[in-house]
Amino acid sequence: MTKVLTDARSIRIKGRSFLAVVLSPDLPLNDWLARLDDLAARSAGFFLNRPVVLDVTDLPIDRAQLKEFLGELTARNVSIMGIEGARPSMIAAGMPPVLKGGRPAGDVEVAATEPTLEATAEKPKTGDEDAPTAAPVTLESRPVLQSLVIREPVRSGQSIIFTEGDVTVIGSVASGAEVIAGGSVHIYGALRGRAMAGSVGNASARIFCRKLEAELIAIDGIYKVAEDLPADLLGKPVQLWLDGDSIMVEKLN
Repeated sequence: MTKVLTDARSIRIKGRSFLAVVLSPDLPLNDWLARLDDLAARSAGFFLNRPVVLDVTDLPIDRAQLKEFLGELTARNVSIMGIEGARPSMIAAGMPPVLKGGRPAGDVEVAATEPTLEATAEKPKTGDEDAPTAAPVTLESRPVLQSLVIREPVRSGQSIIFTEGDVTVIGSVASGAEVIAGGSVHIYGALRGRAMAGSVGNASARIFCRKLEAELIAIDGIYKVAEDLPADLLGKPVQLWLDGDSIMVEKLN
């Protein structure tokens, strides 16, 4: 007797992208791991529950070296969700999947609703974007500046992630909280947690705060932790900017 299935149910599959941290190690790997340990020791929980992509583009290592390196990262509780730029010969069974087509988070489409405190996400492409239209072709376009204003303090454990532009916090950022902006970060209160400006490759971004007590600050991937900040400027209103590969700090009048 043949059983006919009359109640077939479909499986819903959605496309969605999330903001991830990309690690781009350089040689020698042991020295790079030492710098990673230094960051983790001075900014506890930086990689906790955070998706991480390992970029090995043009890194001259083989499969055995990559496998050993992934083991070192796992031992440090750094969870790699995918590998970018890996040659086929470098990938073995059990390794994270190879990712292709990654692009800076600055290309994330602006959602119709206000971004949430936890993360911003991009709606999947449908394929219709490339369809020809009757509208005239624009040869050059300028990005529309965006800004996000948080009208309350950012509590410990919260993450403000806004890659489309500046973030302004009308209040303080508590220890254990973080603010990540594609543009500049403005904090009208004490900065006790982490602030990361220019997160999508904007070296001209700045960080402003009324009271500097930060656990970590970063601009365009260059970072300083609390121990690296000038002692005479702690607790003062300051601005921070990038000069080459150095973060500069000065008091605001």
